[in-house]
Amino acid sequence: MRHVLRPNHGNLALRLSWRVSLLVLITLFLTALIGFRLPLWVVLGISIIVGVGTFLFIRWIVARRIARLQTKLAKIGEDDATPSTNTPAPLRDELDELNELAIEANQRILYQMQERERVEHYRREFLGNVSHELKTPIFAIQGFAETLLDGALEDQRVRRAFVKKVLRNATRLGNLAEDLASVARIEMGELSMVLKPFNLDELIEEVSESLESLAADRNVTIRSAVPSGLPPVIADRSRISQVLSNLIDNGIKYGRDGGLVEIIARPVPDGSVKISVVDDGIGIALEHIPRLTERFFRVEPSRSSKLGGTGLGLAIVKHILGAHNSQLMIESLLESGSTFGFTLPTADA
Repeated sequence: MRHVLRPNHGNLALRLSWRVSLLVLITLFLTALIGFRLPLWVVLGISIIVGVGTFLFIRWIVARRIARLQTKLAKIGEDDATPSTNTPAPLRDELDELNELAIEANQRILYQMQERERVEHYRREFLGNVSHELKTPIFAIQGFAETLLDGALEDQRVRRAFVKKVLRNATRLGNLAEDLASVARIEMGELSMVLKPFNLDELIEEVSESLESLAADRNVTIRSAVPSGLPPVIADRSRISQVLSNLIDNGIKYGRDGGLVEIIARPVPDGSVKISVVDDGIGIALEHIPRLTERFFRVEPSRSSKLGGTGLGLAIVKHILGAHNSQLMIESLLESGSTFGFTLPTADA
């Protein structure tokens, strides 16, 4: 059980004042014993006056400030770490310094409480999103399997279509599990990085070829524009491959029928290379751009679910680029396409 402090006003002053009064009384009696005779009422009067004066002095100088300190500590003990609105007074002595330390501790606790609430809110939201993302393909697989068992197995055309849908949802589950594992590794600081020089044009060609089948299904063309003589860049090749795959994949999924996704690489004056993935798709409203790299954020949830996205791709891209001291730059307008870009240092820089 937590012990909660309760302010006690004046106790210190009272205890000190009667001790001082007693000390004065003893001193006067001793003085009388060695020859200085004073009437008893004078001795008692002086003792009382000194005691009352001591009480008022200590209460004014010490006890009030200790009481304020007690009040602050009591609020902290009750989880009432409210921010201080008082202007800090000049430090006069150790008690003022102690009060300032209490105020600082109060503010630190307030920040920690707010951070704890933010993390708890994020945790609940994250678990809710994961649960939703898992249930959608699981329920789809369950529904298709039950339909097949109820008699659709006899119809070859229906059977083949349903098995394809089961496979698509199973693939979606696998992608979600892989992306969640990547997010976990990133958050735990276990994102391994091997920075070596490599040719960017070769990597762009490899990633483009791996996505040609998806682009053909969507009737989207992939094209690269990399100048000859582009210097090698220094980065983790496999991680940059993951970044390009995510960006090109998004350009294909959200592109128009007969559209184009272009990967452009150009040297920039600071000695680095800027890589941009440009599409002529549906575009993104300006108010949504700041949230694009949030986990599970989707501009159009229903469309994204149909396209099989996990909602984690751009969050992973952001963290991978952050590990390379780079950042994702986004430009987009509704109905005018989007550009996702980032920079990498060259081996010559």
